[in-house]
Amino acid sequence: MNTSELMEVALKAGEILLCSGAEIYRVEDTISRICKNYGVDCESFVLPTGIFISTGGGKCESVSLIKRIRERSVDLHRIERINEFSRGLQKKTMSYEEAMKTLEDIQNTRQYNFITRLVAAGITAFVFTMLFKGNVKEASAALLISTLIYLINEKISGIGLFRIFELFVSGVIIGALSLLTVRIIPDLSIYKIIIGSVMILVPGVTITNGMRDALHGDINSSMLRLGEAVFVAAAVGGGVGFMLSIGLLWV
Repeated sequence: MNTSELMEVALKAGEILLCSGAEIYRVEDTISRICKNYGVDCESFVLPTGIFISTGGGKCESVSLIKRIRERSVDLHRIERINEFSRGLQKKTMSYEEAMKTLEDIQNTRQYNFITRLVAAGITAFVFTMLFKGNVKEASAALLISTLIYLINEKISGIGLFRIFELFVSGVIIGALSLLTVRIIPDLSIYKIIIGSVMILVPGVTITNGMRDALHGDINSSMLRLGEAVFVAAAVGGGVGFMLSIGLLWV
């Protein structure tokens, strides 16, 4: 594997990590680890929206690559598999074709199918509603709303709308369905239903990674992640609040 091909492999691994919600230091460490396994020193600079890697000097050819990251989600299984991939190269190196095929398999494979993720979204809402002292009826309502929201988000994400707009629409739908539920069954608490329903949209991993990046000295990345978390929370809260400000007039 020549230097150019090695850099492509390292960049691909970093891209998968960053798109799966990995911390900045983990992405940089993985890129560096992969290159060192082939006897090449490289420098990388990673932000939540892009990866910059470069190598050169000595007998190595100079290569610089940039990758723009436009979409990010949370997939801890992919992160685990990339970690195994990079550490496995310490024991046995791969050819360029083998490495790229392995990375493409990781990128295109999801640990759980859509139905499993849909059920998990509903259970999450149910559990959190009960945690906040809701009753079984309220938790069941949150389960149904959360399941529907996850389904809608999967469909909307394929259209290519702005992520913030998708979250705002999700907030509006949560508010509307919660109001409708309380309208049909008046003895339910609308606020407990909403709390359970929005849990699948809360940017918990983003906030955690932002704090971890700060602790590792990646201040720019930390501020970007925490800023993103604020916008996500504001979009969801704004959508719910907008619907409540209208709907509470007739509930």
